[in-house]
Amino acid sequence: MPSLPGSGLAKGLAVTLRTMTRKTVTEQYPDTQPELPPRSRGVIGLFEENCTVCMLCARECPDWCIYIDSHKETTPPAAPGGRERSRNVLDRFAIDFSLCMYCGICIEVCPFDALFWSPEFEYAETDIHELTHERDKLRAWMWTVPEPPALDPAAEEPKELAAARRTADKLAAQLAQEQHQLAQEQQQAEPEQQEQQDEKGGRAP
Repeated sequence: MPSLPGSGLAKGLAVTLRTMTRKTVTEQYPDTQPELPPRSRGVIGLFEENCTVCMLCARECPDWCIYIDSHKETTPPAAPGGRERSRNVLDRFAIDFSLCMYCGICIEVCPFDALFWSPEFEYAETDIHELTHERDKLRAWMWTVPEPPALDPAAEEPKELAAARRTADKLAAQLAQEQHQLAQEQQQAEPEQQEQQDEKGGRAP
């Protein structure tokens, strides 16, 4: 059966009328900032104090967009008669975000928690060379890294925290025992001191 003339126009107008009565869901970016999930992947921040230049992140990166330079320094022995030790000193840590595919492998393999996800995503540049962020800029992104979510109250205590608590409890018990022994020695010494004072008082003319 052939369609009536103007039926397509009527269907289009019906769709338009239905849409006009609905609430607008379009966010007017950049006037309205989007509400991002807490674990969104925006840019990578570097906490260089934790970096030991182990090179794991650069080796595991599938895009080879992490550049690290370092040198070795010799530190004097901690105690007399000890030996000198060498340590790696970070000279350069850069990430080329024009190559990065935001897989997060570098953050996962870092054994010392030196890399973190930041939800910031507004770092577009007119020059592609500016997308290579050196360590100073990566450190600045650390200020935008959100705090980690709270642990589940029913979850088990982390092994590191449990070990640290056991060590602290052991040190506290040793300190309390030493203080108790010191108090007992003082109590035992007080009668002797009193006797000595009494003897000196009896000898006085």
